[in-house]
Amino acid sequence: MYMIINEEISIKTRGNCHVIDITDHVTERLSRSKLSNGCVVLFHVGSTAGLTTVEYEHGLANHDLAAAFEKIAPQNGTYQHEQTWHDDNGHAHVRATLVGPSLIVPFRDGQLTLGTWQQIILIDFDTRTRTRNIICQITGE
Repeated sequence: MYMIINEEISIKTRGNCHVIDITDHVTERLSRSKLSNGCVVLFHVGSTAGLTTVEYEHGLANHDLAAAFEKIAPQNGTYQHEQTWHDDNGHAHVRATLVGPSLIVPFRDGQLTLGTWQQIILIDFDTRTRTRNIICQITGE
């Protein structure tokens, strides 16, 4: 029988390119669903964080990604968004747009089909601490 199960994941973040491995949160919700085959759709509610997959290791998560995003959309750059809203997070919006707010991960036999070194991550690009909410919709049979 085909089912759709809606869950939510709430994560406290530090901002400033904070990378959080959320794979265990997603795996837990998939396990509770008791579904065998289908897809997990993840969607971050907000415009200054993104979802993707990566090999979650210290150097990449705590340095390399932040350094790459600083080259692409520097924090001290000039952003029309900041001039419009008189805030300081124009770079966060640009970075989040590049990563995107959503991710789809198929699952088989009740297991996410991630590679050996592949984890699901949330990256918070904003300039302050936040509680981030991710919709986790599990569809399948």
